[in-house]
Amino acid sequence: MYLRNHSKVLIRKVQGLLDKNSHIPIYIQIEEILKQRIYLEEYKIGENIPSERELSVQFDVSRMTVRQSITNLVNSGLLYREKGRGTYVANPKLEQPLMGLTSFTEDMRARGMEPSSKVLRFEKIIPPVDVAGDLLLEPGEEVFFVVRIRNADAKPMAIEKTYIPVKVYPELDEKKIMGSLYALIEAKFHQKIGNAIQQMEAAIVAKEDSKYLQIKGTAPVLIIKRTSYLADGVPFELVRSTYRADRYKFISEIKR
Repeated sequence: MYLRNHSKVLIRKVQGLLDKNSHIPIYIQIEEILKQRIYLEEYKIGENIPSERELSVQFDVSRMTVRQSITNLVNSGLLYREKGRGTYVANPKLEQPLMGLTSFTEDMRARGMEPSSKVLRFEKIIPPVDVAGDLLLEPGEEVFFVVRIRNADAKPMAIEKTYIPVKVYPELDEKKIMGSLYALIEAKFHQKIGNAIQQMEAAIVAKEDSKYLQIKGTAPVLIIKRTSYLADGVPFELVRSTYRADRYKFISEIKR
C-alpha cells in the first residue's frame, strides 16, 4: 500500500512540473525535465530510463508525446536506443574546438582524462601517391607508417593511421611514438610546429576499424585528415583519424 501511495505522490509531483497552459509545447517541457534528470544523475550513464508507457503515465500525456521528447534527446546524443531493450543514457561526447593545433594526448589531459595508445603497426613503407604528394616527397622516399588506437581513460576514442617522412625523423622508433608526437618533436627534436590543414567528413565505420573502436559495423564515425607542418613549412605528418561519433563532437566559433 505504501509503495502504491508513494508512486501516486511521485506522479503528482512530476505532473506538477508541466505547465499545460504554457506556449512551450509539452514535448519540449518533458525533454527539459528528462535532461535535468540526466544532468542530476537521477538517470545514470549506461542505465536505461523508464519506458515510454511509464513516462506517459508519470506525465499524464500520450506515448506519442513522450516518444517525440525521447527522439529529440536521442538525436542530440544524450540518449541512445537498443532495439528490444529500451533507451539508455549515453556517454557525454567530448568537445573538440576547431581552433588551435593540439595533439590527442594534449586534448585528453586538458580534460582531466588519461590518454594512452596501442600501436598496431609501425613500419617503413613507400607511401601511396596521394600521401607522398601531401608530404612533398620524391618518388621512392619512405615514410614511417603508424597505426594506433587512441584511448581516453582506457576507452577507445579513435584509430589513427599516420605517415611520417623518414628523412625528417630518421631516428623515430615504436617506443618514441607511444606518447604525443607533437611533444616529442618540440621537446626532443627542438623543432617548432607551425600549422596544419584539416579536412573532416562523416562516414560509416570500416569493418576492420569497428572491432578496435568497439562499435557496430554500421556505426557512424568522424574521419579527420590532417597534414601538419613545421614552422619552416616542411610537412612532417599526415594522419587519418577515425573518431567514434558517439563520443566526440567538434565545435567551431565563427565570427563575422
